[in-house]
Amino acid sequence: MKRCSYPTDILLADDNLSKRRRLEADTINDHSTSNVVNDPTLYSEAIFHLPTTRLNHEDGIVPSYGHLNNESSSRVTVSNGCLHDSNTVQQTTVTTTVLPETTRGEVVTGSISIHQGDLIAEDTDVIVVCRSSRTIRESVLEAGGYLMKLSYNNELNNSSTDPVISIAATGQVCARKAYFLAWKPSVDADTLRQSVSTFICDAMSKAASENVRSIAFPAIGCGGYGCTISLIAQTMVEAISQQLTLYPMAVSVVTQSDRTDVCNEFRKQVNLFQSTSQTESVALGIGTGMIEVQMGDITQQNVDVIIGSSSSRILRRSIMSAAGADVQMAYGDQCEKNPSALIVSLQPGRLPCKQIFFVKWQPDSDEKLLQQSLIDFVWTVIQNVISYKYTSVAFPAIGCGNHACSVDLVAKTIINEIKHQLNIRNIPLSVKFIVLPGRQNVYDEFSKQVVSLNEDSRSSISRILPSNWTQSADNSLRCLVPFNTQEYNSIANDFDQTMNGRYTSILRIERIQNVRWFVQYFAHSREFNKRLNENTERRLYHGCSHSAADSIIQDCFNRSFAGTHGATYGVGLYFSSNAAYCSRFCEANLNGERCMFVARVLIGRATQGDRSIRSRPIGFDSTTDGNHIFVVYHDAQAYAEYLITFK
Repeated sequence: MKRCSYPTDILLADDNLSKRRRLEADTINDHSTSNVVNDPTLYSEAIFHLPTTRLNHEDGIVPSYGHLNNESSSRVTVSNGCLHDSNTVQQTTVTTTVLPETTRGEVVTGSISIHQGDLIAEDTDVIVVCRSSRTIRESVLEAGGYLMKLSYNNELNNSSTDPVISIAATGQVCARKAYFLAWKPSVDADTLRQSVSTFICDAMSKAASENVRSIAFPAIGCGGYGCTISLIAQTMVEAISQQLTLYPMAVSVVTQSDRTDVCNEFRKQVNLFQSTSQTESVALGIGTGMIEVQMGDITQQNVDVIIGSSSSRILRRSIMSAAGADVQMAYGDQCEKNPSALIVSLQPGRLPCKQIFFVKWQPDSDEKLLQQSLIDFVWTVIQNVISYKYTSVAFPAIGCGNHACSVDLVAKTIINEIKHQLNIRNIPLSVKFIVLPGRQNVYDEFSKQVVSLNEDSRSSISRILPSNWTQSADNSLRCLVPFNTQEYNSIANDFDQTMNGRYTSILRIERIQNVRWFVQYFAHSREFNKRLNENTERRLYHGCSHSAADSIIQDCFNRSFAGTHGATYGVGLYFSSNAAYCSRFCEANLNGERCMFVARVLIGRATQGDRSIRSRPIGFDSTTDGNHIFVVYHDAQAYAEYLITFK
């Protein structure tokens, strides 16, 4: 039910007399309201005459009351309770992620949509307002009118410890409710990430407690606060996606109408999150045991035991929600009976595992204390797994989320301690580390640490690197291959054979020496060889611009840019054995120079591709045109070995 606290006449445009109603709004002077029933069955459209207001503020949303012009009175339509400018059709780009959640036997879905618009005009159950942003706060309250201001002030003055102020929306605010939450930016990236995640978590958990079906967030920090847009977008998308596994609902992120860059960055992060959500893993045998790193959902792991940390509220909620109400009650009872226990052991409820262990652990800012706490954490888990005679366990990447611990320190400490425990105990234990989809940096670091442990083939990082790599004084990622050497001639001759005379000269050949990227590629290569029992690596070409080449060398191939030159055989990374074909995509710089990568690509099992394919088809590793083109769907499935610059 909507309330109007401003003077206006409302004309119902539905000609059905049985549904026609006369509604009147009292003036703001006597602070009274009349009710406008927000029911689409009562009318098809209502016509409002509203004042125009446009403000700037820190959160990237300009509340323009429906994007009106500068006239003192403008025609705005309300369809199903949402404000629209009758003279403007707003272009909206939406990207949706659907995440299944099982509740009481049925499948429930959640979604994320990204679009440019006006938070005040969002037709949703709840809009979220950063109350630390004075401009957005006051503009929403002004649009809501006297009653909304009064409700907000009353709630603010209460001594409640709830981080969310929840009040009914009135006046021109199209949502049913508004949540006001405090948030403060930070120049420290880890602190900023944690504060954004907490902001999302608090809002969505409150929404779930009130049975909210839809909620809209602003792109916090992307306006006057000057936060890094990519970091904000990545963190918000990851936090929302994680919360959707607990609380399925429709989530919108509304960005400022004239900030296409912000909207595009959010869309990019959603696409990236989707593309990395497919199951990937790196595994290594240690004695009779096994260590594996995998992206996925820890609650879906078919192992004997899954591990939770008592200090991680988000992880605990995720496990409890998936396990069911009985497990939640059992956890509360055990914590009440023995609050000092190091470990709480629970039945799995609805989970596929046999047992749940919640282990007491707290991070520490002191690196030595943090390392010791992680070692103790691992020892406690292994000791209890052995006592239960279990043979498989799944760990989360503890400390790498909201706690914002150093990812490399956590990964190195935990992986080394697991290796130590497997060696000294000589037990056939399978240990999984499950990383949340979208956290590629965490997955990469844990995978790197696993690969570095490979003592069977003496494959420490220094030993798995190619023998022709050379050390440069400045650790450059690009190393010039000397002219007329065997290495140079081999690359040049292969290039010449498939270019079919479409170039005049090779200016230089550079070897790419990106250790982090190569370690990831090496891990994938081992997994492919083990799974397929054959070497499916191919040396293929990839053409691009010089600026794209610089980005690829620094940050690997990136599927978020897939489709720039078409996606005939799937939305992925394109390679070809035909250099002449790839030269079509080599853009010349101001000097007329072009560049092309020679890449090592893991083809695996390939199948015919088409435009509809967005991730690797089940049972296959790549798609193809059946001739010379191959498309892969994981960034580390290919390694750019050389860069040829030519004219």
